[in-house]
Amino acid sequence: MGQIRQHLQRHPQAADTLEGVHSWWLASQEPPAITEMALRQLQANGEVEALNICPRLLWRARRVLDEPGTDII
Repeated sequence: MGQIRQHLQRHPQAADTLEGVHSWWLASQEPPAITEMALRQLQANGEVEALNICPRLLWRARRVLDEPGTDII
């Protein structure tokens, strides 16, 4: 989870699919299921959100609508 947090701190507007987070953000050798568990835990903590972009989920840092510069997708 720490690597995902670090990536989002460096790139706060980043958003990607599970496969993109796993391959590009983390370059992980672990199974993608481990990355998905980390993303789901961060989601449960309110740190990331998943947007349903059919037929896939797009993961990004959770955005609060009252924050300046926040766009609604």
